[in-house]
Amino acid sequence: MTDQLDAKVNDLTVKSEADPPAVEDDDQIVNPWEVVSKSEKGVDYDKLIKRFGSTRIDQALLDRFEKVTGHKPHHMLRRGIFFSQRDVHFILNCYETKKPFFLYTGRGPSSDAMHLGHLIPFLFTKWLQEVFDVPLVIQMTDDEKFLWKDLKVEEALRLTYENAKDIIALGFDVDKTFIFSDMEYIGSCPAFYRNMLKVQKCVTFNQVKGIFGFGDSDCIGKISFPAIQAAPSFSNSFPGIFGEKDTGKIPCLIPCAIDQDPYFRMTRDVAPRLGYPKPALIHSTFFPALQGAQSKMSASDPTSSIFLTDTQKQIKTKINKYAFSGGGTSVEEHREKGGNCEIDVSYQYLTFFLEDDERLEQIRQDYSSGKLLTGEIKKELVTILQKLVAKHQERRKDVTLEVVKSYMTPRPLNEKKDK
Repeated sequence: MTDQLDAKVNDLTVKSEADPPAVEDDDQIVNPWEVVSKSEKGVDYDKLIKRFGSTRIDQALLDRFEKVTGHKPHHMLRRGIFFSQRDVHFILNCYETKKPFFLYTGRGPSSDAMHLGHLIPFLFTKWLQEVFDVPLVIQMTDDEKFLWKDLKVEEALRLTYENAKDIIALGFDVDKTFIFSDMEYIGSCPAFYRNMLKVQKCVTFNQVKGIFGFGDSDCIGKISFPAIQAAPSFSNSFPGIFGEKDTGKIPCLIPCAIDQDPYFRMTRDVAPRLGYPKPALIHSTFFPALQGAQSKMSASDPTSSIFLTDTQKQIKTKINKYAFSGGGTSVEEHREKGGNCEIDVSYQYLTFFLEDDERLEQIRQDYSSGKLLTGEIKKELVTILQKLVAKHQERRKDVTLEVVKSYMTPRPLNEKKDK
């Protein structure tokens, strides 16, 4: 996005106080705290792109990604799960010309265990880290959860460490990954706090109300929080990684779900005024709740989610009992009319976790034609998810507190290797 708070823009940001904080109309609500759609097909992402002013990822970008990196695009890219972007071409230019950049993503720890929906940005970010071979910072916004949820400070911090174990168990390279708790890191890093202050000074109360929809009764912690999520976009917020002399000129790429985009529209608006490069973004769709695509998975509703702590039996029961079906009301009707993959949750989950393109296409054809029954597609999904969760649970057993601290210790991260 090339917008300024006081200039005309190419990408959409807040142009006046009257602008809505997010996509909120009769059909859907999308903001950093709520995602709801009345459509069985879920959120209208074309509407989001138009409203947020981002750019859809097209085949030309996928082709360039493969040409520049030598890697076939991730299946979540190929299938449009990561569907929208800002300035990814710029990041590819950096990679092509061997200029440094880094990755930044995050997690708001609100439950003891993460669910499958939480994995999506991390699985994709891990792949990006392997492809680009660059440093990664992962922000744990325990301060945000303290402000928004009914959590004590100590509990929010405890959840940070529990969720960090789930993230580490995905296999991130410890030599290139820094995980940090806002509650712990900000107080120990003056450079990070200085960037927070710089952002805070650039954004007025009216502007932050317009972007996020804050009301007069919201606590001042919420109003100031967006600056905290903006600060990791700037490399000099991490002198332990990039050096004390870093001036914040190293750009970053942020993989995230598109509901987080308001934070970074604000960040991209402020960055040029501070002399920093705008963060690039790559947005994912939402991982639907078991009950259907009208909302995303929720950690507060155990029946809407598959958690990484679920047993094999619990996974099977949840899929069979709660996963919304796009099939017919009877076997006969299903055989005659086929199933609707656009609303079938089991099929949607397969698009996220079944990597084999040919197998996925065969399932789509068989289910759409009525050859494959709802119970059969659910059985296929259960097998995949049971295997994925079981492997994760085994890896997590090896993540001790000492291992977590090794990721959360500020330190130089290995430089990108020569290609």
